[in-house]
Amino acid sequence: MATENLFLVEKSLLKGKWDPQIPDSTNPAFGLAKLVSECQFRDAFRSQIARKLFRPLSASDLNHSFQDFLDLSVHPGSDPIQEEVIRLSLAVAGLHAFAQANWTGPDLNISPLEVFTDDSGASDSLTEESFHTKAISELAHGGEPAYHLAKAPAFLRLSQILLAQPYNHLQSIPWWRLRVSILHQRILDEPVALINDFRDSLVPLTSTLGSEPDLVGRMYLELGLLEHHFSQDKSAAEYFVKAARATGLEYELTGALGKRTKFQVTELSQLVLLAESRLNDDESTAVMPAEKETTSDTHSSDPGMVKNKNIPEGLALNDDTLLEQTEFTSSKPAGVGSLLTHIDPSAQPPLHPLDQCILLSLCLNVRNTSPSHGLTTEQMSPYVSRVISHPRNWSVHTMALLLRSRLESSRTRTVERSTFQLQALIDQMPTADSTTPERLLYFHSIPLPSRWEMEKELAQRFLSLGVVKSALEIYERLEMWEEVVNCYGALEKPEKGIAIVRDLLEGRKAEVETVISRGKSTSNQHKSLEDTTREAKLWCLLGDLEPEHAANHYEHAWSVSKETSGRAMRSLGGYYFARARYSDAIVCLKRAVKINPLLTRSWFILGCACMRVEDWEEAKNAFSRCVAIDEEDGESWNNLASMYLRMGIARKIPELNEMSTLPSLVTDHDAQEASSTDTEAESNSIPFENKLLAFRALKQGLRYSYENWRMWFNYMVVAMDVGELQEACRALGRIVDQTGDKAGAQAVDEDVLDRLVDAVTRAPSKREEAVEDDALLNPNEGHGLSRNVLDLFERTILPRMSTPRIFRAYGRLQSWQHKWEEAIKAYLDGYRCSNAGTFEKGETDTAKWREAVADVEDIVDILRNFGPRVEGYKWKLQARSIVRTFVGRTRDFEDESEWTRLTELQDDLRKEGD
Repeated sequence: MATENLFLVEKSLLKGKWDPQIPDSTNPAFGLAKLVSECQFRDAFRSQIARKLFRPLSASDLNHSFQDFLDLSVHPGSDPIQEEVIRLSLAVAGLHAFAQANWTGPDLNISPLEVFTDDSGASDSLTEESFHTKAISELAHGGEPAYHLAKAPAFLRLSQILLAQPYNHLQSIPWWRLRVSILHQRILDEPVALINDFRDSLVPLTSTLGSEPDLVGRMYLELGLLEHHFSQDKSAAEYFVKAARATGLEYELTGALGKRTKFQVTELSQLVLLAESRLNDDESTAVMPAEKETTSDTHSSDPGMVKNKNIPEGLALNDDTLLEQTEFTSSKPAGVGSLLTHIDPSAQPPLHPLDQCILLSLCLNVRNTSPSHGLTTEQMSPYVSRVISHPRNWSVHTMALLLRSRLESSRTRTVERSTFQLQALIDQMPTADSTTPERLLYFHSIPLPSRWEMEKELAQRFLSLGVVKSALEIYERLEMWEEVVNCYGALEKPEKGIAIVRDLLEGRKAEVETVISRGKSTSNQHKSLEDTTREAKLWCLLGDLEPEHAANHYEHAWSVSKETSGRAMRSLGGYYFARARYSDAIVCLKRAVKINPLLTRSWFILGCACMRVEDWEEAKNAFSRCVAIDEEDGESWNNLASMYLRMGIARKIPELNEMSTLPSLVTDHDAQEASSTDTEAESNSIPFENKLLAFRALKQGLRYSYENWRMWFNYMVVAMDVGELQEACRALGRIVDQTGDKAGAQAVDEDVLDRLVDAVTRAPSKREEAVEDDALLNPNEGHGLSRNVLDLFERTILPRMSTPRIFRAYGRLQSWQHKWEEAIKAYLDGYRCSNAGTFEKGETDTAKWREAVADVEDIVDILRNFGPRVEGYKWKLQARSIVRTFVGRTRDFEDESEWTRLTELQDDLRKEGD
């Protein structure tokens, strides 16, 4: 078997299209691969060469693993390369048959039972139901059940088993294992950690496929979609960009003049995506001419390039105001230096379907990395519009219409089309309006949801519109019992939801879809759920509905699943945590994260429980896992910083606020009551390395919790401790911005403010001297910090609030700059809002009066020191006026000893004036 022909066969299977360069031969393995690439799955599975792989079965064989159904032994004298090609071809056939049955349609013309049994009739006791149950049970993974109404799951299990075998001659096996893993993940309730790291195993393929830009682009795109599934958006974006570079896709998001409404007179700038492909119909490196869009392509050999035929229909908007699509009037919107200046936004050339897949993936990444508001929708729409404008492939166009439907679901004028379009996409799946090869050609390059996921999305759309009963009908048909229970809760019938779950567990209720689709006869006998993972899920759901018996139900779910149900331990851990049984919660949550380590919530609650028992090291590890899974989790970054600071001491630190959505985790009141002396001693005992780690953690977390003032307060405290005074200054400004209107002067930490001013004023005021002391370039002292502190005073603090201490700090800053007049004004403003300035005639508080006397002496000293330095300033008159006014208001205190100080001060000022 020629090596070059072998690799051509592998590429044909990867592309889903038989390469005409492969010579016709009598090799049965090549013939099988050709049938699979042409999506003739029935012929492939029923072929003579494929039948040798399946053992004769009987009903008793269902007690064994699926792997025992196959004859995977190496036969003497057989060609090992041919055997590997046969196994790969059947694995691809199983994978694509499963995808056709659940994602793309049309309906399959073969069932798993026909594949695994022969025509002898010896296995009549086997049923589709038994095969289905067996496959679903084995597809449960990491404590998460597989969706039980997925069609033909045995095909996916077959593909898994065949691809798990050793391969020594085929290069594309890691890629197919990636594809099987992605599809398996999409039928599980929650994402589960992958055993293999596909990125490393696919690296050798990058060099092998160097001359195939479309395959390299597909590989990067599929790796990006895997990262997207696990919500690793940064990594996903990098792979999407790599895919665009591999295919040579040029794209640019820019603006162009245009109109969006029928009655719009003035042209406004509209967001538009300019894009151009470098792959043509033959997937070479030439550019596709735009004229090909209008030519007939009835005889095209590429099922992915069918032009405007056999594609899902996009529904018209039919709005009395909005245009169907934006009308652009500017012919050259691209910016200076752009490679797309020749493209007219109203007449862009058609894109290759693979490039359309890349644009849709980039569009998804915009949604995942941006906040949920109108701007995000506006940024995503040009990507979708660019793909919809030139339909090239059934699956790709379906995905584009689905994304448009999602974008339009929140707008009043488009929500109707959004809902109808989603319904139309669901209805067209089982139809045969396009060929199976066309539908599967780019299936792995887009995150196309399964049929049940789209129906679930439609039900969610109904719920958002308040059509609860229609949503309930869909959920009941899909047997998504958790959503059914939620609907009954919305209808104020929670008891109905509890009854349904109990009937399912006790066998009084048969699952209707199961009965209809598999011809299973119902009876009054109690039904046993063979899929223990699903049964455990139902017990957990019952525990959620019956709080008084929740612990018993969760423990029963754990035992039913034979200690494999991650949800049971997550629920039980949360139950114990809410009741302050933190040690029990830690035990359960550690079991949960061991089963499924990808769920951030489990790690977060585990970290909080460890904090409660003061196990700082374990808490630090838990929050570290949180931010490793989701780096945008600001609360976990905050708590991680708190753990770094606590790991160096035995007692708690009161400065940092722990944040959580859980009750009783906002602040530590006991710690807040500790004395400031103890606080300082504890802070000094923390290793500097831990403080620095805490600072970095908070800095990272603030990127995703920018509006959280508690995190800014923590950041300010730690920044002061590690000497990052510029960052502390910025943090104080953010705190005042967010809380100043409500908290007033209490929003300002005056101790921090004084330390910031001290850091500025301890450096030489002259710039020449500052250069010698390196205080000019250091951003944390002297001139390097002065601008930030001045802005903090003048733009943030002083316009909002006034206290004596704030004005004195500002006055010190002005005097450091030798701005004597501004310094005097600041000190006078501080005096006016001090005890002396606000002391009213008739007050009898002696302690307050004594403090006021000190304030008067301080302001007179300021005037004596700074007054003579301001030309023409009558500081003596100002000082005498201040003392005279204060004495006149407080004559009731003439018997106090401090009164003598006031009269002496008044006499001294008179003498100085003479």
